[in-house]
Amino acid sequence: MKLSKSLFAAGSAFAVAALVAACGGGQVGGSGDGGAASTPDNKKLTLIPGVQAEPFYISMQCGAQAEAQKLGYTLDTQAPQKFDAAMQTEKVNALGSAPPAGLLIAPTDDTAMQAPIEQVKNRGTKIVEVDTSLKDTGVAVSSISSNNAEGGKLAAQTLAKLVGDKKGSVLVLDTIAGTSTTNARAQGFADELKNHPNLKSVGAQFTQNEPDQAASKVTAALASTPDLIGIFATNLNTGEGAATGLRNAGKVGQVNLIGFDASPSEVEGLRKGEYQGLIAQDPASIGQQGVQQAVAAITGKPTTRNITAGLHSITKADMDANQQFFYKQQC
Repeated sequence: MKLSKSLFAAGSAFAVAALVAACGGGQVGGSGDGGAASTPDNKKLTLIPGVQAEPFYISMQCGAQAEAQKLGYTLDTQAPQKFDAAMQTEKVNALGSAPPAGLLIAPTDDTAMQAPIEQVKNRGTKIVEVDTSLKDTGVAVSSISSNNAEGGKLAAQTLAKLVGDKKGSVLVLDTIAGTSTTNARAQGFADELKNHPNLKSVGAQFTQNEPDQAASKVTAALASTPDLIGIFATNLNTGEGAATGLRNAGKVGQVNLIGFDASPSEVEGLRKGEYQGLIAQDPASIGQQGVQQAVAAITGKPTTRNITAGLHSITKADMDANQQFFYKQQC
């Protein structure tokens, strides 16, 4: 999951259209054949990602769109302006009396999103979780995501390899409490860090997924922790904010920054030395498999409750050999 800071001032309707147009396909908005979810000829799928105009979710949409077309379905993407449960609830509620046959959704809160998603489910829609998930495992027929705890573990191993025998303190920048993916990344990182006694954790701080908050927390950490040697940023926004904080302090390259995901800006940052490592997911595969599971459920075929997508550690030394894992800004 990567969460973006980008907002469109023209409002959510324009934002949704812009995101779908960027991916070169899909339908914007529901068409209004009431009770569609219960009819066998309903070929509509809806994807509600965590936030609009974010390369991780765009890459996911690209994979989902291609698979939906292949299977004879249409895919309508409705993305909230911010990674926010209230904004995402509006998108879910807007499905109204003409729900899709299948809903692919990345819940922005593992508890708050349960009730609105269940309302759609109760109208006959098959629910598939993509990237993030609810605490209640009984709502969705399938959940496709990276093993985020393993991603955090891989980030700690990458940092340990980069610093070698050097000793120092490490800061974790997480997003929002209750976000299943990033919280798991932070926990996996903390657990693995215990296996590297030369690296001392100074704990995790939440940034509310705002780059400016991440930057200010890095500034404060640099002032209070002179031996700061590493930062793990659990998503794009925290990574961008951390890079800004290090740049403002003249500490780029002196403090190792490990980011999660591989958006165009992160990849460029890795090439420029602002990041020392990235943990890339495979969002296109998550979208593709999400559609496959939704269609299986719709057509009465078996589904797989939990599916794990791949993760990849990328450094500047091997980035050119791993270009297939870089995220897209358009399909």
